[in-house]
Amino acid sequence: MNNLQLEAAESSMESEHTVAIRRLNDAFRQSFTGGRVTLTAGVGALPDRVRAEVIAAVRTFDRFDADNDPYGEHDFGVVDIGEVRAFWKIDPYDRSLRLHSPDAADPAVTVRVLTLMLAEEY
Repeated sequence: MNNLQLEAAESSMESEHTVAIRRLNDAFRQSFTGGRVTLTAGVGALPDRVRAEVIAAVRTFDRFDADNDPYGEHDFGVVDIGEVRAFWKIDPYDRSLRLHSPDAADPAVTVRVLTLMLAEEY
């Protein structure tokens, strides 16, 4: 295999890897199953109705672009509900929740953690 073929194969593998991560992140974000969801104190202090709207906006978020999703993994977003701006982020951890996952595309070795925070808590 020449260098050009090798680069094309690596690019294809990387693309498949990214697609797998994106699918797992989307499935987790939309269902909140298969991982952990963490709300910061600010989100927890929101009125129940507003907190529910923020959570629903995260679950249905689909405005990914080059600015908020440069790696194509669907692991970050910003939602606005009235005057409330919230950030959400998905991080892949190892099964012990101590280190970054060795392979975010492999659910057997990964626990996804979605953190939801108010913009002012960042």
